[in-house]
Amino acid sequence: MGVFHNADGKPVLLKMVEAIQEAGVVGAGGAGFPTHVKLNAKAEYFIVNAAECEPLIETDKYLCRTYAERIVATVEKIAAHLEAAHAVIALKAKYVRETEALQNAVKALGANVEIFTMRTYYPAGDEQVLVNQVTGRVVPERGLPLNVGCVVENVGTVLNIADALEGKPVDEKFLSITGAVETPVMCHAPIGTPITEVLKKAKLLVNDYVVILGGPMMGKMQKTREEIENAVVTKTTGNLLVLPKNHYLVKRAAMSVERMARQAATACLQCRACTDLCPRHLLGHNVQPHMIMRTIWRQKSITDPAEFERAFGSAANCSSCGTCEMFSCPMGLSPRKMNDYAKGLLRERGIQPEKNQHPQASDMLEHRRIPTGRLIARLGLDEYVFHGLPELFEVEPEEEFIPLSQHIGKPAVPVVTAGDAVKKDDLIAGSAEGLSANIHTGFDGVVKEVTPKGIRISRREA
Repeated sequence: MGVFHNADGKPVLLKMVEAIQEAGVVGAGGAGFPTHVKLNAKAEYFIVNAAECEPLIETDKYLCRTYAERIVATVEKIAAHLEAAHAVIALKAKYVRETEALQNAVKALGANVEIFTMRTYYPAGDEQVLVNQVTGRVVPERGLPLNVGCVVENVGTVLNIADALEGKPVDEKFLSITGAVETPVMCHAPIGTPITEVLKKAKLLVNDYVVILGGPMMGKMQKTREEIENAVVTKTTGNLLVLPKNHYLVKRAAMSVERMARQAATACLQCRACTDLCPRHLLGHNVQPHMIMRTIWRQKSITDPAEFERAFGSAANCSSCGTCEMFSCPMGLSPRKMNDYAKGLLRERGIQPEKNQHPQASDMLEHRRIPTGRLIARLGLDEYVFHGLPELFEVEPEEEFIPLSQHIGKPAVPVVTAGDAVKKDDLIAGSAEGLSANIHTGFDGVVKEVTPKGIRISRREA
């Protein structure tokens, strides 16, 4: 049950799913799937993802060390709601401090929660890889963990659920700053805070830089000064990775799709490394980037839909983890980008490849894991590896711009207008009909503008 207050300030008890929906909880990492939809189910396993999928991110570790008892207590509540026989918190075995903190919390609370540790490989935090590690089951192609009796939530989402059950909405975010900084730091900021305000809390080692929202493999790169100044903290922002503008990853990101396609046609060795090391292929999914690389030059000449699906249909099952192009390919080509391109071609032609509902994991799965340390070296990020405990800073911006679309589904609908006075935790945009999520403000202030993209709020003067 959760506690919220109505317009008259009177407390109102809500069931778990209703409280989560009211609070606007979405997945704290990834695409931000609205949590009230995901938890409106029953499952055999409830799995908490604390594995920090990408390298050079500190947030999940900080949360596990700092809020271990709150995490464990909330996991039990969620598992009870799902009627789950198994409640599991999964993280990497090398996270010794975090594992110990969680184990101590389980012991102190007498909780029926398992702490599951795994090897340090990429992408350990991919939810389908995680489900297979914990349960031995394989999620169907383009399916959900629920298809095999599992619900997976990020550890940050679990803490947001804890807040929701106490009547506090999601309007603040913990995130780390890593990369070309003197020392990585943790920050706690209102949703909508410009990332330029967050970056002030770290001592940058470079003047000319880019910022990746997330990690080096799947994060969104802000390359120009304008992009950096316009970017804000959202419900899914877990890390700001600062890199020099002359870094290998920045140069690679600047390459056009057309050039990548030409390179695929002329330089691909057909060695199959991109396919053989693909995490989804190893789970038994039909993902064959080497075949996409072989045939991408023919995409304009194939007119028969069945032939087109045979040539490019496997791209539909690609998770865009980046293993193929950032680690596997000996020629430095871009199978992931070609898969993404092929997905677009399939959509344009209205082709939806059939899904394998019963994939079988490969016998080579355990032998072809990608060691995170080797991946970091391949990416040229060794100098940014950090083994200490980052300091936490509070960020208090004078202004926030809160996007209306911070999640999968429809953008939220504004319920305020310019000139309105708002208080911290106030609802400023309600969920749209269908898949959507509520949005709240992280501080007291005045609404400056409401646009189709978001709501700008400034603090009141003292």
